[in-house]
Amino acid sequence: MRDAEEFDAFYAGSSRRVLGQMYAMTGNRAEAEDAVAEAYLKAWDRWETVRDCDSPEAWVRRVASRNAVSSWRKAVNRLRAHHREAVDHELAGLNPDHVALVHALRQIPADQRHVIVLHHLVGLSVAEIAQEVGAPSGTVKARLARGRRAMAGHLSETEEYALREVNHDA
Repeated sequence: MRDAEEFDAFYAGSSRRVLGQMYAMTGNRAEAEDAVAEAYLKAWDRWETVRDCDSPEAWVRRVASRNAVSSWRKAVNRLRAHHREAVDHELAGLNPDHVALVHALRQIPADQRHVIVLHHLVGLSVAEIAQEVGAPSGTVKARLARGRRAMAGHLSETEEYALREVNHDA
C-alpha cells in the first residue's frame, strides 16, 4: 500500500509539469497525453527501481520523450501520405504568444526542439540535458544555438523577447 501512496504522490506532483513539457515537445496535446500516460504506466511497473533514481521525474520525461519519438516515426508515413495544412483547433483560445511559440517549436528539428524545451521551459542546465538525452554538452549547446536561430525566423521581435525572458527566469 505504501508504494501506491508514494507513486500517487509522485504522479500528482509531476504529471501536469511533464505533460506540459511533452506538449511543448510534440506540439500535440493528444500525442503528449499518450506518451506521458504510457511513461507513467512504465514507471509504476518499475516503481521499485524508478523511485531510487536521482530524478524519477527525469526518468518519466525521458521515457515519455522516447514514446513520443516512436509515435512520430510511426506517423511519418501517414503524414507524408496525408500532408495537408489544417487549422489548428487545439490552440484556440490560448495566449497568442503561446501559440506562436508552439508553432515555432514545430518548425525546428526534434533534437533541437527537445533541448530547447528542456532548457527554456523545464529549466535544466546544459549538463543536466546532456545527461538526460545521452549527448555530450557540446552537442547540447550546438542544438540550443541552432534551435534558437531556427526559431528566430518564426518569431516576431515580441515573441523572441518573451523567449529570452523565459530563459532569464529559469
